[in-house]
Amino acid sequence: MTKKIWFLWLCLTAQHAMAKDYPITAFGAKPGTVNTVSINKAVQQCHADGGGRVIVPAGVFSSGTIVMKDNVELHLQMGAVLQASARPEDFPAQPQPAYRSQKDPGGWHALIYANEATNIAITGPGTIDGNGAKHPGNPKNKLGSDMDGRPRNVLFISCRNVKVEQVSMLNAAIWNQHYLDCEDVVVDHVNVYNHANRNNDGIDIDGCRRFLLSNSVFDTDDDAIVLKSTGAAPCEDVVITNCIVSSFCNAIKAGTESTGGFRNISVSNCVIKPSRNEHPPIYGTRRGIAGLSLEIVDGGRMEGVSISNITISGTDCPLFVRLGNRARKHTAAAENPPVGTMKNIVISNVTAYGTGNYCSSITAIPGHYVENVSLANIQFFNRGGLQPGSYLPGFEAVKEDEKGYPQPTAWKELPSSGLFIRHAKNVQVNGLMLGASATDPRTPVMAEDVEGLQVAQIARLTNCTADIFFKGKNVRLVKIETPLGWEKEVTKMD
Repeated sequence: MTKKIWFLWLCLTAQHAMAKDYPITAFGAKPGTVNTVSINKAVQQCHADGGGRVIVPAGVFSSGTIVMKDNVELHLQMGAVLQASARPEDFPAQPQPAYRSQKDPGGWHALIYANEATNIAITGPGTIDGNGAKHPGNPKNKLGSDMDGRPRNVLFISCRNVKVEQVSMLNAAIWNQHYLDCEDVVVDHVNVYNHANRNNDGIDIDGCRRFLLSNSVFDTDDDAIVLKSTGAAPCEDVVITNCIVSSFCNAIKAGTESTGGFRNISVSNCVIKPSRNEHPPIYGTRRGIAGLSLEIVDGGRMEGVSISNITISGTDCPLFVRLGNRARKHTAAAENPPVGTMKNIVISNVTAYGTGNYCSSITAIPGHYVENVSLANIQFFNRGGLQPGSYLPGFEAVKEDEKGYPQPTAWKELPSSGLFIRHAKNVQVNGLMLGASATDPRTPVMAEDVEGLQVAQIARLTNCTADIFFKGKNVRLVKIETPLGWEKEVTKMD
């Protein structure tokens, strides 16, 4: 062993030896009462001593807001339940952090909270229960449904070197986990079930850099895995992999808030399936609204997105890519954001079957374009069974909806069955399978105001009764191959 390695080994050994455990019961915590003071005393002592683990042992421990400090790991042992108090007063608004966000006016409320903390962690096989049904929010609130004072289960703002692993997170009053302007974050092997209240997202990765989410399971009423940018910082260098995702709304989404934009995002090896929750959705549909959603609507840019190896079953719409212009400011003093940009997006090896009849789409607004989108090895098999009159009849019926909420429900059943493209440049589809369980009379692929479109290697379509395969309006530089076995007209230009 070299001297350098020997020295590093001694340092690590000494650091481990210095780390201590701080059971919350040693500070007066006990089941059957609200333990906010006791748990925070344990956190503060652990921090003051240079760091270690604050231990939540087996049992149900109720608490209000716990404020994490540098070098503190909150460890929930097997059988431990950290449950949010049912009293709203136990979750006071935290001081306004330096980082500003579109969510500022609602104040910052959470069960586990940190601002500008470094080297913090939540670990262990225990459970965080937000007791969300007991927190209806402020009925007099006029700021919006997601800014009415309900506490998140976890809220970390401007934190560095964060680890969250193994825990189960249930029943938040609003968003389950919110990481805002954080760096170097690992969330691994978490299990999220969030069906207790409105706005029950699974995880919100908001303006963060170098973020890894892996090996986790989500089942939520609202959006499950969400990338946001509610402030000036971009959501950048993010990897999402090996997750099983269910949502009544959007399973995996970037948006809708997009001020700082999204760059260098990789999503891979995920399964999207219907929720196992049997109660009616608060928002969305029981099948789920969309599997994959990419959205820029409040300014910002999206660039360098790679999505691969995704299996989708049951959701209403497999893929929704949208550049809009809702143009919300992230603070009252900010300038109105210009229309954002979306480009350099690669989506490959996606299998979607048993889905609803909301057609997948890639759309922008007049004068602005989604650019450089590649789709490869794509399978979209929808439910079908539509009759003329039960879907939008043509291009003219598809509203631009520039300011609307970006979601497939804006259009529902589009005039195309497989892919609808509007206001785009350089779209390439290579390897496409389309079909329906029952007959579908809609044109499989439609494009309007598109420059540079290639669709190649198209398999034989099943249960398609359309007269043509592709319908275009104001399209330039377009090449559409004939699907295997297709004996009718292939292309029609309006």
